[in-house]
Amino acid sequence: MKKGILIAFGEIFLKSENVKNIFLKRLIHNLDFFLNKNKIDFKIRSSRQRIFVETESSKAKRIIKNVFGIVWFSDCMYFEKTTLNSFSKYIHQNYPEWIEKNQTFAIKLKLENGIIKENKDKVIEKIASKIDRKVNLSKPNKTLFIEIRHNGWFVYFKKNKGAGGLPGSCSGKVLSLISGGIDSPVSSYLSAKRGAENIWIHFHSYPLVSNKSIEKVKEFAKIFIQYQPKIKIYFVPFQKAQIEIKAKVPANYRVLLYRRFMLKIAEKIALEEGCHALITGESLGQVSSQTLPNLEITEEAVKMPVLRPLIGMDKEEIIEIAKQISTFNISIKPQEDCCTLFVPKHQTGKGNLKKVKEYEKKLDISKLTRQIIKEAKKEKC
Repeated sequence: MKKGILIAFGEIFLKSENVKNIFLKRLIHNLDFFLNKNKIDFKIRSSRQRIFVETESSKAKRIIKNVFGIVWFSDCMYFEKTTLNSFSKYIHQNYPEWIEKNQTFAIKLKLENGIIKENKDKVIEKIASKIDRKVNLSKPNKTLFIEIRHNGWFVYFKKNKGAGGLPGSCSGKVLSLISGGIDSPVSSYLSAKRGAENIWIHFHSYPLVSNKSIEKVKEFAKIFIQYQPKIKIYFVPFQKAQIEIKAKVPANYRVLLYRRFMLKIAEKIALEEGCHALITGESLGQVSSQTLPNLEITEEAVKMPVLRPLIGMDKEEIIEIAKQISTFNISIKPQEDCCTLFVPKHQTGKGNLKKVKEYEKKLDISKLTRQIIKEAKKEKC
């Protein structure tokens, strides 16, 4: 008998055989990376439906909990080669440690075909007969989950919820616009949960304002590398563009032009990085720049898809996820972001694309874009 952690993957199992194998290899690669990174002593055994991580480390579960692509995981006992008689004997010898005298129990069994001659009911009956406790099939105090598979026999007691989603980096690269606020780290997390490898871009106005937003993004990155092996961040000075726009564009249209300019710069960097989409933390109707007409105007500035994982969420839902992933307390730290000095009191909630393009003709967008990208700094975490 070996001890370890049994892992179940969800959506991967629904893919075609070829895609499933690719995704499963990526999931195992990610598990191997994070466990090695944390100096865990382990061995991974995989099959078509389960992964077993052989380890006695108490720290391993905390790491596995954050690995995308896992629907649940459980402390487990594993028997590589055994018989029903030997397995039943082990249960008989050890059940007093698992089920107290006044507790009831139930057995839930998964049995793959062709392993033993007994059918499912006979197997349950034989194992249960070795346990001197009352059976309660509806509300047992303890459930014994048993899986008899071609690659081994497993017994476990509690399923812990995994991170879900798809294995990290199996869906290609995205460039995520990240600020120091609540929303963008959550949108980045949700895109990563769908298998997208994140590269980040942060627009700032340092030294016209403090570097607090830059420091917050670096703090976010320390959290994010629990979910993704590494992350590259572009820190982009945006004050030149803002000064130019403030001087030549009416106040109520400035935010729209800021947003369009940011997407244009982000798109150029995304193409250089081999990204397939841009990610933003926009939520429909949350602020005036995020109304449907203004989202349409903003997105028109680029050809690359702009994905908005938070589009249908309200602020409370976003905050709840931010707390779960430990970014919320960083997000609420005071800061002056790149728009603090340049946002007017009144912004249009329904912009006009024709006017926007007329205002953009007053700006040397190509020259500014080249200058800004040249001054951008890259960091890796």
